[in-house]
Amino acid sequence: MASMMRAIVLGADGPVLAEAPVPRPGPAEVRVRVHACALNRADLYMAEGRRHGEAGGPGTVLGLEWAGVVDAVGSEVPGHVRAGQRVMGSGRGAFADYAVADWGRVLPMPDGIETAQAAALPIALQTMHDALATHGGLRAGMSLLIHGASTAVGLMGLQIARCLNAGWVGGSSTSAAKRQRLLELGMDLAVDPSAAGWSRQVLAATAGKGADVVVDMLSGPMINETLAATAIEGHIVNVGRLAGRTGSFDFDLHALRRVRYSGVTFRTRTPEEVRWITARMLHDLREPLDEGKLRLPVDRGFALEQCAQALAYMRANGHFGKIILRVV
Repeated sequence: MASMMRAIVLGADGPVLAEAPVPRPGPAEVRVRVHACALNRADLYMAEGRRHGEAGGPGTVLGLEWAGVVDAVGSEVPGHVRAGQRVMGSGRGAFADYAVADWGRVLPMPDGIETAQAAALPIALQTMHDALATHGGLRAGMSLLIHGASTAVGLMGLQIARCLNAGWVGGSSTSAAKRQRLLELGMDLAVDPSAAGWSRQVLAATAGKGADVVVDMLSGPMINETLAATAIEGHIVNVGRLAGRTGSFDFDLHALRRVRYSGVTFRTRTPEEVRWITARMLHDLREPLDEGKLRLPVDRGFALEQCAQALAYMRANGHFGKIILRVV
């Protein structure tokens, strides 16, 4: 095979299409011939030469999520991942003809699904199952509030919650049009988190109790209103910081509500921890995933060489669902 490939790399003035060496898989890694890849909010940071404050060097291949066909496997990769298999997964260097990832980040692609749709799923599946089931302890009948519910991860959270037989499910979005879409998709309540006193709507909808579990992708200055909307002895799982990485925190309200507050990220997890997260997610969700019950809308597709336009479209924040790059 060729030694060079097309890739979106970080140039002096931002992301550019360039030639890069085809990556070699390590002993525990899988190399995939990428057919499609999906944009994530973190790609905006990487495209600006930073990853939540960390510098990205020139020539770095961008992208975190892909779908395609296994091209090669390392000597330590388990036998359930094999050459020729249709897969989807996550890992750095996704915006390219070939990508490598630890085998624990590689998921089997459900039958009957298009590659572009498959590329939209891995990060949302892993992130939301980990947040809801593992950290949030969501069980049948419990109530759930998803902050940032119109994001792809938020939309997946609604679907996973239904698969886990959650009770009342509410969500938030600052866009009136997106709040209407959330209601059409089956959310019980959609609130505007920028409106004063929105927590009262959540309390009214839950008979004064508040949400048992909150998955928070906003954080920042909204945290105290979120505390007020959480049930006594409820659980907030901090997944994202779209509204800000810092904010005033009402410790007295936190104590009064006796709320457990957990922060999660994949950035500090070991490969072994990610393998466990993926395995647990597949254990709980493999059946609904294969049955087509876990899907995300694809808002718009771009060719690989149009990556800069795709990133600009994401930055404008008007999309609903995933943005896809077509590679083949």
